[in-house]
Amino acid sequence: MQKKHRKKCYIWLITIITMFFTLYLGAGYYFYQVAFVPGHKSFLKKHKALSKSDPLYKEKLWYLNSKKQQYSIKSADNKLRLVANYLPASSKSFKTVVILHGYMGNKDKMGQYAALFHQLGYNVLLPDARSHGASQGHFIGYGWPERNDVKKWSQYIIKKQGSNSKIVIFGLSMGAATAMMTSGEKLPTQVKAIIEDCGYTSIEDELNYEANKLYKLPSMVEVPIVKLLSLSVKIKYGYFLSEGNCIKQLEKNHRPFLFIHGEKDKFVPMYMVYKNYRACRGPKELWVTKNAAHAESFPKHPKIYKNKIAQFLNKYV
Repeated sequence: MQKKHRKKCYIWLITIITMFFTLYLGAGYYFYQVAFVPGHKSFLKKHKALSKSDPLYKEKLWYLNSKKQQYSIKSADNKLRLVANYLPASSKSFKTVVILHGYMGNKDKMGQYAALFHQLGYNVLLPDARSHGASQGHFIGYGWPERNDVKKWSQYIIKKQGSNSKIVIFGLSMGAATAMMTSGEKLPTQVKAIIEDCGYTSIEDELNYEANKLYKLPSMVEVPIVKLLSLSVKIKYGYFLSEGNCIKQLEKNHRPFLFIHGEKDKFVPMYMVYKNYRACRGPKELWVTKNAAHAESFPKHPKIYKNKIAQFLNKYV
């Protein structure tokens, strides 16, 4: 009887373990598709058609009507073709800004920022990140592999414009995280300053936060799933998600840095900007914008936004 009872217990135990393992594998696959594979994302706001009621209507219209040059390079790992739009300054300038878009965005959704920097006398380069827009790829790296692409774009600018180049890196949301991750790399001396708007602290932090927010998963479920995702990324793409850490990269940065974040951001919570700001080792400034949700600091405060950036760049570029 005891042997039969033990056998039944073993069977139940194996069944339960198998069920949990299958559940986690299934959940891991689902979240991998949602988080890392390009495509429609139901949790993102739909892109609205341009209307005159838009506070940045003039800037967006200027970009749409502007003549753009197209540049392309190979990704840092030489596997993908990356594409960017380039808009030269109104008069000859050695100052160039690299504008990095957010998750499931593209270069053309950053037209208002292109207009802002163009008004400040900058050449503007707007890359499509790998797996976005016209660039190749089937995997979204949340800024970690993309940081090396940004470095390569900087080198491309210097090659085109010469050693007198003065480069600024600007990023929004995932692009902001990419900018912060880039800051910890050995960059050309021509990169003079970096600006981030509403970037997260790390890939794992953001995925854990979104898993809890969107699906109300408890930490005992959410954390193992993110770790499983991390293992999948390591096997397939060569890095753990924990390596994509803005804080650790900012600790290696000594360039001037401007941090911007909306106080009502529910997509990348505001506490993350304070952690990023404290980690930065270079000259730094922080502006938390009132009544602004995620990526809304510019449309909510267009004049102040432009002035803040202009004042910051006038100090360092």
